Amino acid sequence: MSNVLEGLFYSESHEYVRIEGEYGYIGITDYAQHALGNVVYVDMPEVDDEVSAGEEFGAVESVKAASDLISPVSGTVVGVNEALDDQPELVNQDAYANWIIKVELSDKAELDNLMDAAAYTKFISTEG
Repeated sequence: MSNVLEGLFYSESHEYVRIEGEYGYIGITDYAQHALGNVVYVDMPEVDDEVSAGEEFGAVESVKAASDLISPVSGTVVGVNEALDDQPELVNQDAYANWIIKVELSDKAELDNLMDAAAYTKFISTEG
């Protein structure tokens, strides 16, 4: 069973966002990292790049597949998790501790379009 944390916002494409003030930390869910298998590479945008809700911002590659990363929110990238450059497998070890990008949110109302933990748990229970 996949781990779903309370207090995060989840997208149907299996990204999460953790909100801290005006910032969102975006990564892939535990469910997604299980589905992908061993992550071997994380393609991330540059600091100061703009991301838009519902748009691709990078990719995660595993030994079995590559998967586009879809931003759950819009904003400006203010940080990337550089540890993933050398250790992409950190995503498999703890998907929630090892966020991929930090974004300064441009529209917090977009969070209303995302799922809470209960809704995401129900969503993934119907996936497979």
